[in-house]
Amino acid sequence: MGVVIGKKHVALAALGGTGVGVYALLVQGKLTVDTGIGRTVRPLGPLVWRIAAPRELVFEVISAPYLRRTPRALERKLRVLERGEDMVLAEHFTPVGPMVTTTLETVRFEPPERVHFRLVRGPVPYADEEFLLRDEDGGTELEYRGEMGADLWAVGRAWGALVGRRWETAVRDSLTAIKAESERQAAHRRPSPVSESLNAAS
Repeated sequence: MGVVIGKKHVALAALGGTGVGVYALLVQGKLTVDTGIGRTVRPLGPLVWRIAAPRELVFEVISAPYLRRTPRALERKLRVLERGEDMVLAEHFTPVGPMVTTTLETVRFEPPERVHFRLVRGPVPYADEEFLLRDEDGGTELEYRGEMGADLWAVGRAWGALVGRRWETAVRDSLTAIKAESERQAAHRRPSPVSESLNAAS
Protein backbone atom coordinates (compact mmCIF):
# COMPACT_ATOMS: atom_id res chain seq x y z
CA MET A 1 0.00 0.00 0.00
CA GLY A 2 1.40 3.38 -0.95
CA VAL A 3 1.78 6.27 1.48
CA VAL A 4 0.63 9.70 0.39
CA ILE A 5 2.69 12.57 1.84
CA GLY A 6 1.08 15.96 1.55
CA LYS A 7 2.81 19.32 1.18
CA LYS A 8 2.12 20.11 4.83
CA HIS A 9 3.96 16.96 5.95
CA VAL A 10 6.88 17.76 3.66
CA ALA A 11 7.09 21.28 5.06
CA LEU A 12 6.99 20.01 8.66
CA ALA A 13 9.65 17.42 7.90
CA ALA A 14 11.82 20.09 6.31
CA LEU A 15 11.40 22.35 9.33
CA GLY A 16 12.17 19.46 11.63
CA GLY A 17 15.29 18.62 9.67
CA THR A 18 16.33 22.26 9.70
CA GLY A 19 15.77 22.39 13.46
CA VAL A 20 17.97 19.36 14.01
CA GLY A 21 20.63 20.86 11.78
CA VAL A 22 20.53 24.20 13.60
CA TYR A 23 20.70 22.42 16.97
CA ALA A 24 23.74 20.43 15.82
CA LEU A 25 25.48 23.63 14.66
CA LEU A 26 24.71 25.33 17.99
CA VAL A 27 26.00 22.40 20.04
CA GLN A 28 29.18 22.20 17.97
CA GLY A 29 29.82 25.93 18.41
CA LYS A 30 29.63 26.53 14.65
CA LEU A 31 26.55 28.75 14.98
CA THR A 32 26.09 31.40 17.66
CA VAL A 33 22.87 33.34 18.27
CA ASP A 34 24.29 36.77 19.08
CA THR A 35 21.58 39.41 18.77
CA GLY A 36 22.13 41.20 22.07
CA ILE A 37 18.32 41.10 22.48
CA GLY A 38 16.81 39.57 25.59
CA ARG A 39 20.18 38.49 26.95
CA THR A 40 20.23 36.57 30.22
CA VAL A 41 23.48 36.17 32.12
CA ARG A 42 23.90 33.27 34.54
CA PRO A 43 26.77 32.44 36.90
CA LEU A 44 29.28 29.66 36.31
CA GLY A 45 30.53 28.12 39.54
CA PRO A 46 31.98 28.90 41.90
CA LEU A 47 33.82 25.60 42.14
CA VAL A 48 36.67 25.20 44.63
CA TRP A 49 39.42 22.57 44.63
CA ARG A 50 42.06 22.16 47.36
CA ILE A 51 45.31 20.88 45.96
CA ALA A 52 48.28 19.50 47.91
CA ALA A 53 50.86 21.31 45.80
CA PRO A 54 52.45 24.80 45.82
CA ARG A 55 50.57 27.54 43.99
CA GLU A 56 53.44 28.15 41.54
CA LEU A 57 53.41 24.49 40.55
CA VAL A 58 49.65 24.41 40.05
CA PHE A 59 49.86 27.53 37.90
CA GLU A 60 52.60 25.87 35.84
CA VAL A 61 50.46 22.76 35.30
CA ILE A 62 47.56 24.94 34.06
CA SER A 63 49.62 27.21 31.81
CA ALA A 64 52.16 24.79 30.29
CA PRO A 65 49.87 23.24 27.63
CA TYR A 66 48.99 26.75 26.42
CA LEU A 67 52.28 28.60 26.63
CA ARG A 68 54.51 25.65 25.71
CA ARG A 69 54.05 22.78 23.31
CA THR A 70 50.69 21.09 23.83
CA PRO A 71 51.16 17.43 24.88
CA ARG A 72 49.81 14.79 22.52
CA ALA A 73 47.51 13.54 25.26
CA LEU A 74 45.67 16.90 25.13
CA GLU A 75 45.51 17.36 21.35
CA ARG A 76 41.92 16.12 21.23
CA LYS A 77 40.93 18.69 23.87
CA LEU A 78 43.07 21.73 23.05
CA ARG A 79 44.60 23.45 20.05
CA VAL A 80 46.53 26.70 20.45
CA LEU A 81 46.19 28.90 17.37
CA GLU A 82 48.33 31.85 18.47
CA ARG A 83 50.77 32.23 21.37
CA GLY A 84 51.92 35.43 23.01
CA GLU A 85 54.03 36.02 26.09
CA ASP A 86 51.11 35.91 28.51
CA MET A 87 48.06 35.29 26.28
CA VAL A 88 46.95 32.71 23.74
CA LEU A 89 44.08 32.18 21.32
CA ALA A 90 42.97 28.58 21.70
CA GLU A 91 40.27 26.14 20.67
CA HIS A 92 38.84 23.77 23.28
CA PHE A 93 37.07 20.57 22.24
CA THR A 94 34.42 18.95 24.45
CA PRO A 95 32.53 15.74 23.51
CA VAL A 96 28.74 16.13 23.78
CA GLY A 97 27.18 12.79 22.94
CA PRO A 98 28.09 11.96 19.32
CA MET A 99 29.17 15.56 18.65
CA VAL A 100 32.09 17.73 19.73
CA THR A 101 31.63 21.30 20.95
CA THR A 102 34.37 23.68 19.83
CA THR A 103 34.93 26.94 21.66
CA LEU A 104 37.41 29.61 20.63
CA GLU A 105 38.75 31.59 23.58
CA THR A 106 41.44 34.01 24.59
CA VAL A 107 43.34 32.81 27.64
CA ARG A 108 45.36 35.36 29.66
CA PHE A 109 47.86 34.37 32.35
CA GLU A 110 48.69 36.44 35.44
CA PRO A 111 51.18 34.30 37.40
CA PRO A 112 50.81 32.88 39.91
CA GLU A 113 47.30 33.86 40.94
CA ARG A 114 44.95 34.14 37.93
CA VAL A 115 44.04 32.64 34.55
CA HIS A 116 41.32 34.44 32.60
CA PHE A 117 39.22 32.94 29.77
CA ARG A 118 37.05 35.01 27.43
CA LEU A 119 34.85 33.39 24.79
CA VAL A 120 35.34 34.50 21.18
CA ARG A 121 33.09 31.92 19.49
CA GLY A 122 31.01 29.07 20.83
CA PRO A 123 27.51 27.77 21.56
CA VAL A 124 26.61 30.96 23.46
CA PRO A 125 27.46 34.57 22.60
CA TYR A 126 29.11 35.45 25.91
CA ALA A 127 31.21 33.68 28.53
CA ASP A 128 33.83 35.07 30.88
CA GLU A 129 35.67 32.79 33.33
CA GLU A 130 38.69 32.70 35.59
CA PHE A 131 40.80 30.43 37.73
CA LEU A 132 41.94 32.05 40.99
CA LEU A 133 44.84 30.43 42.86
CA ARG A 134 45.48 31.12 46.56
CA ASP A 135 48.13 29.83 48.97
CA GLU A 136 46.56 27.68 51.65
CA ASP A 137 48.46 25.77 54.38
CA GLY A 138 51.35 24.85 52.13
CA GLY A 139 49.00 23.90 49.29
CA THR A 140 46.69 25.71 46.89
CA GLU A 141 43.03 26.66 46.81
CA LEU A 142 41.91 26.78 43.18
CA GLU A 143 38.60 28.53 42.57
CA TYR A 144 36.73 28.58 39.26
CA ARG A 145 34.07 31.22 38.66
CA GLY A 146 32.54 33.09 35.77
CA GLU A 147 29.36 33.95 33.92
CA MET A 148 27.64 33.03 30.68
CA GLY A 149 25.04 34.85 28.61
CA ALA A 150 22.50 33.77 25.98
CA ASP A 151 19.96 35.80 23.99
CA LEU A 152 16.20 35.69 23.29
CA TRP A 153 14.66 35.73 26.76
CA ALA A 154 13.17 32.39 27.88
CA VAL A 155 14.70 30.50 24.96
CA GLY A 156 18.10 31.89 25.86
CA ARG A 157 17.65 31.05 29.54
CA ALA A 158 16.80 27.45 28.70
CA TRP A 159 19.70 27.14 26.25
CA GLY A 160 22.10 28.82 28.69
CA ALA A 161 21.05 26.44 31.48
CA LEU A 162 21.67 23.42 29.23
CA VAL A 163 25.04 24.67 27.99
CA GLY A 164 26.03 25.85 31.47
CA ARG A 165 25.53 22.41 33.02
CA ARG A 166 27.69 20.75 30.37
CA TRP A 167 30.23 23.57 30.61
CA GLU A 168 30.65 23.14 34.35
CA THR A 169 30.95 19.37 33.97
CA ALA A 170 33.82 19.89 31.54
CA VAL A 171 35.46 22.33 33.97
CA ARG A 172 35.13 19.82 36.83
CA ASP A 173 36.87 17.21 34.70
CA SER A 174 39.67 19.68 33.91
CA LEU A 175 40.10 20.70 37.55
CA THR A 176 40.22 17.06 38.63
CA ALA A 177 43.00 16.43 36.10
CA ILE A 178 44.87 19.58 37.21
CA LYS A 179 44.67 18.49 40.86
CA ALA A 180 45.92 14.98 40.07
CA GLU A 181 48.83 16.15 37.92
CA SER A 182 49.84 18.92 40.36
CA GLU A 183 49.87 16.55 43.32
CA ARG A 184 51.75 13.92 41.30
CA GLN A 185 54.47 16.43 40.41
CA ALA A 186 54.60 17.79 43.96
CA ALA A 187 55.06 14.28 45.38
CA HIS A 188 57.80 13.59 42.85
CA ARG A 189 59.67 16.76 43.80
CA ARG A 190 59.20 16.36 47.56
CA PRO A 191 62.28 14.91 49.33
CA SER A 192 61.71 11.47 50.82
CA PRO A 193 61.85 11.02 54.65
CA VAL A 194 65.10 9.05 54.22
CA SER A 195 66.84 11.83 52.30
CA GLU A 196 65.57 14.43 54.80
CA SER A 197 67.05 12.37 57.66
CA LEU A 198 70.38 12.06 55.86
CA ASN A 199 70.46 15.82 55.19
CA ALA A 200 69.70 16.54 58.85
CA ALA A 201 72.47 14.19 60.00
CA SER A 202 75.12 15.62 57.65
